[in-house]
Amino acid sequence: MTEPRSAVVDLGSNSVRLVVFEGLGRNPAAIFNEKAVLRLGRGLQQTGRLNEEGVEQAIIVMARYAAVARAMRADPFEVLATAAVRDAENGPGFVRTLVENIPGLVVRILTGEQEATFSANGLLCGIPSADGILADIGGGSMEVVHLAQGEMCAARTLPLGVIRLSDRAGGDVVRARAIAEETLETVGWLADGAGRDLYLVGGAWRALARIHMEQTGYPLSIVHHYTISRDEARDLAGVIGSASRRALERLPGVSRRRVDDMPFAAVVLRRLLRATNARRVVFSANGLREGWFMQHVAPEVRAENPVLAAGRELAARWGRSTTLPPALTAWSAPLFPDESAQAALLREAACWMSDIGSQDHPDYRAEQTFFRVLRQPGVALDHHARAFLAFIMALRYDAEPGMQFLDAARMLLDLTSLRRAEIMGMALRLAFTLSGGTAELLAGTSLHREADRLRLRLTHGSGVFAGDAITRRLERLAQAMGLEATIESV
Repeated sequence: MTEPRSAVVDLGSNSVRLVVFEGLGRNPAAIFNEKAVLRLGRGLQQTGRLNEEGVEQAIIVMARYAAVARAMRADPFEVLATAAVRDAENGPGFVRTLVENIPGLVVRILTGEQEATFSANGLLCGIPSADGILADIGGGSMEVVHLAQGEMCAARTLPLGVIRLSDRAGGDVVRARAIAEETLETVGWLADGAGRDLYLVGGAWRALARIHMEQTGYPLSIVHHYTISRDEARDLAGVIGSASRRALERLPGVSRRRVDDMPFAAVVLRRLLRATNARRVVFSANGLREGWFMQHVAPEVRAENPVLAAGRELAARWGRSTTLPPALTAWSAPLFPDESAQAALLREAACWMSDIGSQDHPDYRAEQTFFRVLRQPGVALDHHARAFLAFIMALRYDAEPGMQFLDAARMLLDLTSLRRAEIMGMALRLAFTLSGGTAELLAGTSLHREADRLRLRLTHGSGVFAGDAITRRLERLAQAMGLEATIESV
């Protein structure tokens, strides 16, 4: 049966983007993503109207997006118009023109509160327990949302989009600083972000993140969940906000289309850091579009843990069994008697992912599986979780911990996490050797951690015996745990 598809167009002040999603799972799966930079909001501050050149281009682009959505059988298909369209005097006329020229097109002009709600729901899709301040910057507006442990407490829309701020300041970055500071002072609850996280959504923020990643030699080219300290964010914003256009163009990782916007995004970030006193900055690729998608997902699916959902989705696509992962979760539990709830969650996710290399070439399973996990699109996995789970998978498929392709994971993990991942990877390697990838054979075995030894018990007549491979792998696992290995039949 073909998975259902849905499509949404984010019609913003700076760009217009079509995203087509496949399925209705816990983690949005985008199978098509196309953007056009139209800058509809350019000059809106002075004229009160949408940019005429952008309007002409938008009609052409929207006709294409509608054709793509129809060809891909996307239903529902909806256009979400944000700040520029809702604020422009010719916004309603522009929407009428679109609807008249493109039969069946559905366009919603979002209020600022609706835009903020979609953005918050998109962020919470990937970071369910987000706690702090969300700032979603576009071309025409910036939505700020107060989040408390995954709950939306308050929201405001502010005229601080990068295009509008530039227009309000006459292109003067110094003037923009004063405007941003004055505007943010009207939102008293931003101070509630003190000591918490500042979540940044929007293309201008992502451009800043990519610059920082390039400058620091970061080992993973995924902006989503990229996290930096308050001081790093302040220094980054200071450099970008004061740099000349020529200097910005020379920076690695800079998109030429973002050069004009970046100083104004940097100015707003610097003022946000001051207003919130946030402890760190977390960049999110999720926002309005993912928030729109989640409203179509069944409540029981939305309630699923997204990390486990990502593991189950990979298992369903690449694995051989849906009964083995729960059995592995219970089988491996004695190895980690004092684990935290988050550690237990990642261990369970690892068990779901443990067979996703079964269809790869044997000589490349470790490396293929490592990168499949490290670079997967699962929105709930932060960079630590990606590296941790990927390292486990590589060792599960017989990689040695010092292999070069594992460098990216080693750079992202501390020594305690690496040791834990090594133990779990070796445990899974042992489990699959014992069971042949079946829950039935695994049921004839059990692990017991004692004061000074790791004991493997094998049930007589279960079809499992202590051959050389079993003995060798148990000894490797016990050594990694600082224990002696013992095998007994019962």
